[in-house]
Amino acid sequence: MQKQQATIDAEIESEELRSLRQQVDSLSQKLEQLQAEMAQQSKTLAELTSKLGSTPAAANADTATAAHEPAISPEMLVMIAAAVSTFLGKKIRIRSARMLQSPYEIINPWSQQGRVSVQASHTLRWER
Repeated sequence: MQKQQATIDAEIESEELRSLRQQVDSLSQKLEQLQAEMAQQSKTLAELTSKLGSTPAAANADTATAAHEPAISPEMLVMIAAAVSTFLGKKIRIRSARMLQSPYEIINPWSQQGRVSVQASHTLRWER
């Protein structure tokens, strides 16, 4: 009886090992595919970057900035569209884009102090 149980256990373990090996092989193949795809995307990005850096419009875009908001060049929109299209796997069209301010540029000391005083007035009293 114990000999039969040992044989059954060995068969189960060998089946589990085969299943695990198949999963590992499948995952390694997928990893290789992803690495190849990343290499291709990196190459495409490098080509687009070199094209963008060599155009005279890119130099003009750096010097032409609005009073408060820098302009986004058409080349930059094309690069953003290409990156998003590559990521999503389908062609997209950018309808509008604008630069966002960082949170550190928005902070006004007077506004911040006002928020602090309002938050401080909301103290909770714990009575027992």
